[in-house]
Amino acid sequence: MSALLGNALQGAAQVLLVGLVLGAGLPAVFALGIRALAWADGGDAEVTHGRPQPVGRLLAAVCFGLVAAGVLLGLAVIVSGGIGYELGLDGVVPTIRREE
Repeated sequence: MSALLGNALQGAAQVLLVGLVLGAGLPAVFALGIRALAWADGGDAEVTHGRPQPVGRLLAAVCFGLVAAGVLLGLAVIVSGGIGYELGLDGVVPTIRREE
C-alpha cells in the first residue's frame, strides 16, 4: 500500500511541476521579456528616462524565443497525438514518430 501511495504522490508532484512551469512559467518569462524591452528603451514601462540599454533587446529576444519554443512544443504534442504519432524528447531536437 505504501508503494502505491508513493507512486501517486510522485505522479502528483510531476503534474504540479509541469503545471507550474508551463502554466505560470511561460507567462512569467513573457513578462520578463516585456520588462526587458522597457529597460532597453531606457526606462520603465510607464516613464521613459535614463539611458537605453542595448542588452535589454537581447534579453527580450531570448525571453520571447523561449516562450515561442514552449508554445510550438505544446502544439506539436497536441497535433502529433491527434493524428496517431508521438513526440519523442530523447535528444536535443524533438522527433515525431508513429505510435507503436
